[in-house]
Amino acid sequence: MTITKQRRGRTRAAIIGVTVAAALAGMTPGASAAPDTQPTWQDCAGQGIPAGMQCAAIEVPVDWAEPDGPKVELDLARLPATEPAHRIGSVLGVPGGPGADGIEDLKSGAADLTELRRRFDLVAYKPRATVWRDQMPPSCMRPGTSLSDPRSRKRFKAMAAAMTRAFEACRSADKTGLFAHLDALSVARDMDAVREALGEERLSFMANSYGGVAAGAYARLFPQRIRAMYLDGTINQVDGWPEQTLRALPVLERVFTRFTTWCADTPACALHGQDAGAVWRKLIRDADRRPIPVTSSEFGKGELTGWHLRSFGFISDPGPDDSRWLAFAAAVDKARRGDGSGFADFALGNARIWAAPGVLAMTCADDRGYRGYAQLQKFRRQARKVSPNFGGAAFDALGCTGWPLPVANPSRPLPARGLPPFLGAGSTWGDYAWTESFTRMIPGSVTIGYDGPGHVLYLSGKKCPIRHATTYLTDLRPAEPGTTCPAE
Repeated sequence: MTITKQRRGRTRAAIIGVTVAAALAGMTPGASAAPDTQPTWQDCAGQGIPAGMQCAAIEVPVDWAEPDGPKVELDLARLPATEPAHRIGSVLGVPGGPGADGIEDLKSGAADLTELRRRFDLVAYKPRATVWRDQMPPSCMRPGTSLSDPRSRKRFKAMAAAMTRAFEACRSADKTGLFAHLDALSVARDMDAVREALGEERLSFMANSYGGVAAGAYARLFPQRIRAMYLDGTINQVDGWPEQTLRALPVLERVFTRFTTWCADTPACALHGQDAGAVWRKLIRDADRRPIPVTSSEFGKGELTGWHLRSFGFISDPGPDDSRWLAFAAAVDKARRGDGSGFADFALGNARIWAAPGVLAMTCADDRGYRGYAQLQKFRRQARKVSPNFGGAAFDALGCTGWPLPVANPSRPLPARGLPPFLGAGSTWGDYAWTESFTRMIPGSVTIGYDGPGHVLYLSGKKCPIRHATTYLTDLRPAEPGTTCPAE
């Protein structure tokens, strides 16, 4: 999740760790309470509804450790198979974000999934994180601080204390009870309740982006309930958040080299005729020593440090007619002359939004934060080593500093047996490294590389990944190892 003015598209979220997210004691892994009643399906109402879409709702416990306690309603939608005589089952979409709406995903992607729909009901739902996003108290969007890279233990502790106060204020204002139960294990149990409501013994899944965290949790809790799992640009929380960032940074370095080569060949680039990489590195070094004062029309006055620029400055997708790279080069040229306005809105906005407790409540219980200053120092050294242009403290992990509750879903291995081969897909310019690190843990699995920028390929209308996903979900045949899709 990034600020509302998202000019930078899906690819930046894939590189820097979007996208934008309970105690389970006494629960038996693999057990899930069925919804109290089976859903009643009826034609959906509203704008932009694909023909034939049906809607329903189920209730699930806010806290799965207390199945008889308060409930939360989850909206469902489905597009029934168009060849019911050859129907195989249901495919459940697992949206990312966190906070994305799976029903909106299905509405926007339905036209590109017509072949898959021939033999499957396409099913979507609105996850509890989306319910939380729509109902959280306004105070939960007040940032605890403006994030920065703390260079001392004292500053780290001050940031953690500020975030703890913000988290506790949000938790106190929350009337839904969801604040403490937005972790992926709770989401996975919701997914299994959807399976029960559909009357399916096993489900096939299409998970994207942060939905990979819920997919991993589901694989841990309910491996026997997975018929097939397609992962598209997904996070590998199983391996831990620091590893995910360290995998992404070398990819970003390679794309940055593409940018500098493009700039050298493009007279319209504001840094043409210069060593664009050297200009960038000098800018971030200078900004770390002397932050650049800026004023944002939306976020007021602030300062841009080298950390702000490394975290929020570069966009790997050049955009239509290279518009994003042209804008980046122009912003760098202005910033080195003391005018940081080209970066102000996006950098200041994200430094605040990733310190908003309502946003972070959807992710921190999935082990996203630094566990102490020593871990931050270690990560920073590793990041700087693999990425001189972008290495530094990860903004999303900084935001979870000060999380006041136990980590409900710590990073840990998946079960060694019982899982079918998965199929993954990801952009070699961005999220392929994440997805491939996930699928390689599961014997027989394959990840397709998409040779171009992009994120969540099956919702972006990319025909080659959709074709491979359809074949896999229908025939349970992953693509051949080493398969790649050309950019479209």
